[in-house]
This record gives sequence, structure tokens and C-alpha cells, in this order.
Amino acid sequence: MSGGSYYVPESSKWPILGSLALGVMMLGTGVMLVYGSAGMPVMLIGLVGILAVMGLWFRDVIHESRGGLYDDQMDRSFRWGMAWFIFSEVMFFAAFFGALFYVRTFALPWLDGEGAKGVASLLWPDFTASWPLLNPPDSSIAGPTDTFSPWHLPLVNTLILVSSSITLTVAHEALKEGFRETARNWLAGTVLLGLCFITIQGVEYYEAYAHYGITLEAGIYGATFFMLTGFHGLHVIIGTIILAVMLVRVLQGHFTGEDHFGFEAAAWYWHFVDVVWIGLFLFVYVF
Repeated sequence: MSGGSYYVPESSKWPILGSLALGVMMLGTGVMLVYGSAGMPVMLIGLVGILAVMGLWFRDVIHESRGGLYDDQMDRSFRWGMAWFIFSEVMFFAAFFGALFYVRTFALPWLDGEGAKGVASLLWPDFTASWPLLNPPDSSIAGPTDTFSPWHLPLVNTLILVSSSITLTVAHEALKEGFRETARNWLAGTVLLGLCFITIQGVEYYEAYAHYGITLEAGIYGATFFMLTGFHGLHVIIGTIILAVMLVRVLQGHFTGEDHFGFEAAAWYWHFVDVVWIGLFLFVYVF
């Protein structure tokens, strides 16, 4: 279409193997949630499978790129593909934010007797709508005993992610200008900040279960808390792995100031993850 060649890769086994590994991991996770530790080995096997597929798939694409098999048309395909992928991620998180807003704006007032569907108040006449929902209307559901202050661990993690976007931008600009050592150092700092975020969120989850009563069984508040922060944390883990791969490539002399879309795509993804966290900080922790 552009007058040049278009590289068509060989048939790849990685998409189907990645899907199977993901299915195994989700099966193990489901068994673990229902039956406890019995599902842990299956979940870990699936996780290891996903990581292996990611590594081998990255290797193949890197070899193709380094072999000079990609042209401008392929570069445009990569950019459109990454843009649509991030759009799908936007829709993914929009669904969970939508569930949170629906519960807070409509469902809770209805349970409190407000509006046309307020007849639900006949089931729980003593229920008073409030958020966070510390006292679910059904006494069989144990609500959380308390909620996190947004100005402690959540604020620290916010500062970490915002700082990581800055360090990644500095690394990107340095790479474009040809300052490889500067790019390497700032990218390494970004990976370190990502690891710090993951560690602090792990500490927060421990505190949630051990001291705050915030669990997956703690009513709608516990469910929305872990669905939103948990999926975001998974994206941070994936993003940190991708940035670590980019760091290894920089150390090996890959990329130039004009040809570095792998690095740029990783930066797009990381900035998206940062923006989602700001939304989480505001609507899950603050308001």
C-alpha cells in the first residue's frame, strides 16, 4: 500500500499457547477462590506458562525487528495495534468504574428507600445508605471494620506512579537524543519505582485482610475495592516486566533515536496505567 514490502510473519504457536496458559491460570484462580489452596498449584502453572510465552514471543518479535524485516507500513501497524489495545483497556476499566458509580449513585439510594425502586427498603427497613458501606443490609455479610486513609499508603503509591511517569519520560527523551546511558539510568529508576509500587500494594492487601476486614467477602465495598485495585496491580506487574525487557534491550544496544517503537509502546502502556491509578486514588480512596 505504501509502495514498499509488507512483512508477513510465519505462523506462530504463541497466541494459542498464551490463551491456554491464561485459561489454566484463571481455572486455578477460580478453584483457589472457592476451595482454597487446592487451586494454587494450577494457578502457578498457568502463571509460569504465561511468563514463558511472553518471554519467547518477545524474543521472536525482537529478532524479526533486529533482522530488518519491518518497514514503515509495519511500524504503522504496530502503532495502530497498540493504540487499539490501550483503547480496549480503557473500556475494561470503564466497566469496573461504571459498576462502582452505579452502586454508589443508584443501588445504595434504592436500598435506602429512595426512588421508584425504593421498595427494597421493605427488606431492610433499618438500612441507611452510606459509602464506604461498612454495614451491609444483609447481616449474613460481614462488612469491613474500617477503610484505608488515602493519605498514607495510597498517597505514597500515587507519588511513586506519578514519579515513574516522569522518570520514564526523561528516559524516552534521552533515548531520542542519543544519550543511551542517561536513558538506561532513568529507565532503571522507573523499573525500581514499579517494584516499589507492587511491594507497597502487597503490604496494603495484607493490612486489608489482617486489620481492616476488607476481603472479597466484605460486601460490595470489598468486591469493588479488590476488582479495581487488583486488576490495576496486575497491569502494573505486566508493565514492570515490559519495562524490564526494554531495559535489557537498551543495555544490549538496541533502539536508535528514530527506531524505538518497542520502547515507545511500553511508555504508552505505563502512562495509561498511571492515569488509571489516579482515578482509583480519587474514587476508591478519597471520595
